[in-house]
Amino acid sequence: MPSLNDCRLFRLRPAGCTQRTLLLFLLLLLLCTTSHAAGQTESVHVVRYAEDGSVLNETTVTYQWMEANLPVHGDGTTHYYHQGPVFEGDKWDENETTNFKDKGAVKGTNVRDLCDLVGGASPGDEVMIHAVDGYHVEFCYENIYEPPQRQGPIVLCWYDSETGYPPDYFAGLRLVFFADDAVFGNWDMHECLPLKSQHFFGDLKPSTGGLSVRWVDEIGIYAGGYTGEQGGPAKSMPTQTPESNQAPGFGTVSATIGLLSVAFILRWRGLGR
Repeated sequence: MPSLNDCRLFRLRPAGCTQRTLLLFLLLLLLCTTSHAAGQTESVHVVRYAEDGSVLNETTVTYQWMEANLPVHGDGTTHYYHQGPVFEGDKWDENETTNFKDKGAVKGTNVRDLCDLVGGASPGDEVMIHAVDGYHVEFCYENIYEPPQRQGPIVLCWYDSETGYPPDYFAGLRLVFFADDAVFGNWDMHECLPLKSQHFFGDLKPSTGGLSVRWVDEIGIYAGGYTGEQGGPAKSMPTQTPESNQAPGFGTVSATIGLLSVAFILRWRGLGR
């Protein structure tokens, strides 16, 4: 005859299965959250569009191929900076005095060289830099092919001295302006870029930080210029205040802690039956 303990164990099996199923579901959810948060790219699709939107030429190259086959910009020692919004005094901060955004001691490939892989751009064309989250910025031919010295080349970076290559380089592939003084400030943007290519924080304060697109997955050349929607559904910068120092991947860590807490509660309830 079955003992009382045997009966209790038998009755607990369905509940245990339910708990295990729920835990498995939560772990799968964590994997989905992690893959979404990790937006690093390791290759870029370069495509040249005709005015009617048809594809004229395209290719995809990895960062390994770029480093081995195209001129490398950056020495892995010099740090390059963009500038965030200035909230006190002159919003353009002509003398570059505050709110610098260190993009690291990076190395990368000139966007111009990547454009040339599919036939290059011509005067009147525009080049779109597109990120995996949908954010994009556009630059005219002159800023890609004939950049002023104070702007410098626009570089797609695939290496940072502190973290190395993607996926360890969390922000890669990332766009960085290699200005002659290593700082692409808001006044530099005012002097070098047409208004439609300039970035404004909250549509009010100029900020070149918004041009440093991270997680770039496509470079598109649009014959005659890009005529679609400007910007994108999401910034490729974190959704934080300009001064926030939240570490990348913080959301994933929080999700992990939350799921571990749920697992502990389920285990505790199981033991208490």
